[in-house]
Formats: sequence, C-alpha cells, structure tokens
Amino acid sequence: MKILYAIQGTGNGHLSRARDIIPVLLKNHDLDILISGSQADIELPYPVKFRFKGMGFIFGSNGGIDLVETYKKNYIKVLLSEIESLPVQDYELVINDFEPVSAWACYLKNVPCISISHQAAVLNKKAPQPKDSDLLGKAILKNYAPSDAKYGFHFKSYADNIFTPVVRRQVRDLKVENKGHYTVYLPSYDDDRILKVLQQCGDTRWEVFSKHNKQMMGFRNITIQPISNEAFIESMASSAGVLCGAGFETPAEALFMKKKLLVIPMKGQYEQHCNAAALAEMGVPVLKSLKLKNLDQIKNWIENDLVIDVDYPDNTEEIINTILAAHVASSFANKQEEEKQYTVKKFRNLILKKIVAQL
Repeated sequence: MKILYAIQGTGNGHLSRARDIIPVLLKNHDLDILISGSQADIELPYPVKFRFKGMGFIFGSNGGIDLVETYKKNYIKVLLSEIESLPVQDYELVINDFEPVSAWACYLKNVPCISISHQAAVLNKKAPQPKDSDLLGKAILKNYAPSDAKYGFHFKSYADNIFTPVVRRQVRDLKVENKGHYTVYLPSYDDDRILKVLQQCGDTRWEVFSKHNKQMMGFRNITIQPISNEAFIESMASSAGVLCGAGFETPAEALFMKKKLLVIPMKGQYEQHCNAAALAEMGVPVLKSLKLKNLDQIKNWIENDLVIDVDYPDNTEEIINTILAAHVASSFANKQEEEKQYTVKKFRNLILKKIVAQL
C-alpha cells in the first residue's frame, strides 16, 4: 500500500512516537513522510519528502503560548497554498498525527485519512476532561486536523480505539537508576522564572532543559542546558523525578521509567489540561503554575516517594497492523457498497431508458 505518514512538528512528542511507528510502516508498505511545524528539537533518521510550515503554536515564557508570535508565524495564505499543493490523491492512505496540511488536503480532495495521535484519544468522550470547560479550545482541537477514523494513545486505554503510549525503543533500552537529581522541562517558562522558584528548594539538584538558552550554564545546584534528545532522556533515566509540562510523551516516558512525576499544564492549552486531569486521576500531582506560592507543593513532592505504577507494553507493531487491517476491511466494505449502489443506479437508468423509449 502507498502511504503518506504526516507528522506534527510543533513539539517533540509526535516525532518521538514516529521513530517507532515508521519502521513498522516500512516493512510492508511504500512510505513517504511529511512534517509540518517548526518547534521540534528531534530529528527523524529517515528521509522526509515533504516539509511544510503548517500551523502551530509558539511557546511563550510565562507558562503559556505566545499569541503574538503564533499569529506572526502562521500565515494563512501559505497554509492554504501548502494544502492545495500536497498531492494526497497519489496515496491510497494518509496516516495523520495531528498534522493540519495533509488532513485538510484529504478532506478537500476526498482521500482516506486516519488519525493516529494523542489528540484523537483526548477528544474521546470516555477520556478524562478538566473541570473547567473550554469550548473554544475543544473546538480548535476537534477541527485542527480532520480525519475519517480516529485511533488514539493515552495514559490509559479508556476505549477500544485508545491504546497505551508508544514508548520509543531508545527509551526502553535505557538503564534506569537514581542519581538524586531532578529533570526539568518547562518550555513555556523562561529560565529566570524557573531559577527563581527552584533556587528556593534547598540543596536539591536540578537539571533544567531549556528552549530559551543555547549554552550550558550552572547556578549552584542548578544546571541549565539547551534541549538535546539524548541528554534529556539520559537525565530522566538517572533522575529521582521529573518536573515537566502536561504534554503526553514526556510524562508517559517518566511513568514508564517509574519516576516521580510533577506536571504543570500550559495556560490556555486545552489538551494539556485534559492530560493533567487524566494524570491527576492516576495520582500524579499537578501544579496550576510555576510560582513561589506553590513552593510548598514542590517541596512536598521532593520529599514524597510516590511512584505511579503503569504497564506500557511494547506492542507498537501490533497496534499499527491492527489499525491498517481495520482500514483495509473498511475500504473493502465501502467499495462493495459503492459497487452495489452503482449496480442499482445502472439498473434504474436502464429501466428509465426503456420506459422513455416506449413513450
């Protein structure tokens, strides 16, 4: 089967998952890869056929999204041009991981598109939701990348079409130990804010990975360094715990490694607040923001040895093959129905022609 695998490139999670899904797709299919977005710190070790600007969000420095920079970076004319230029009609199937260009190209050109993403799971009615409703955030998430069928990944299997996280082989193969430090990844906060709070935590050692700094710096018991995939996951594997945003892949990998976890959802980010609701339901502590008034909660987390027990088996190939098999069966059924309708229509036209000929 000729497949286009389209991946959202804003953030690292989608590309992290893709590193394990791509080898499965390459086994039996003719595969092309598309990436849109510009904020990922991870590179794929596979050739990418299409690279687009797409439509993403720019991290701010105060716990949320920088709306001004996001508006500047997302040029609607460019996005529409990318959608129009993408030849999705050349593929038998498009697999979409929350990627808008291919999703809308399929929608407009009537090409089959399957969503395999965390967002698909978040939108499921059986998945946990935050107490505060966000109709706009939910509407954006729902319409950002439309698809014909949805399969999702979440912290738990909340429904038949929701699977546990794809934990990449690179993480599964790591040696997990505890060297006493805490790993921090809060891309929506600037380094000054992070330092201001963490310096109040006594002699606790922190390894901070920053999107706002290009070189390593040390401040007594705190180190700040630019994002590096290898350095980050090695820091997590040898940490006592992980303090991060309420994204999906980083918390899932921390849970898989049996690490203490503390999350802070981004302001105005509906998906992260859904994740925070799911994690809180599992027993993971959640902070509303990184502020000095929440310092006691951070200290309590440091002193607490609570680790959430999860089971994330290595069944990525089985999941992908099951999804593809379901699509093939669905396509065959649809084709049979189309042929049936065509036969009925042809028969009706024949009868109509005979009646007209006798008039």
